[in-house]
Amino acid sequence: MPIEKWSDQVTVIHLADDPQFTDDLVALDQQLGQKPSDVVLDFAAVHFINSSNIAKLLRIRKQTSTADRRLLLCGISAQVWGAFLVTGLDKVFDFADNVPLALAMLQIEQ
Repeated sequence: MPIEKWSDQVTVIHLADDPQFTDDLVALDQQLGQKPSDVVLDFAAVHFINSSNIAKLLRIRKQTSTADRRLLLCGISAQVWGAFLVTGLDKVFDFADNVPLALAMLQIEQ
């Protein structure tokens, strides 16, 4: 999982497609347990998402919100976006078109 430490408070993670996607989410979950930060998840390379991955995303969302941090998802393909729409999670997560826009959103809302 390529991790960009944007600042002390913001981490950008460029996710890979499965099976690496699942491993990336597990590693992120562990990392957030140690040091919470605002997180931008870049889905540009992800073409498929399953229910297990959705559960992991919900857990990560809970961790960030409990620590009073933000989680933004960006670069989502039409196929992955369809999964978010069907499950109603498009209303649960915050989205941005790309990483620069997500970072700008975090700066504006500080």
